[in-house]
Amino acid sequence: MTSITNIGILAGALWISARTGAESNPLTRKQWMIGLCAGFIMGYSSRLAFGCNIGAMLSGVSTGSLHGWIWIPLAFLGTMLGIRIRRHYQF
Repeated sequence: MTSITNIGILAGALWISARTGAESNPLTRKQWMIGLCAGFIMGYSSRLAFGCNIGAMLSGVSTGSLHGWIWIPLAFLGTMLGIRIRRHYQF
């Protein structure tokens, strides 16, 4: 059941992104490859984290656990790094 749901979500996202890109500004092959690699990395890291990272942070902070408080600055730093890397691949 979960695999079928995941496949449906991925297929729908791919279909919408392909339609939107074809009308306005089609993506290059390099952008498609970067997007696919980033998606697989995000999916794999989600499985390593046993699900939703945001839920782990919220429940960790609300219970006073150290891992929730460590997650906040590391997520911020990861976001800043991702934004800087993304700038190099946009045209």
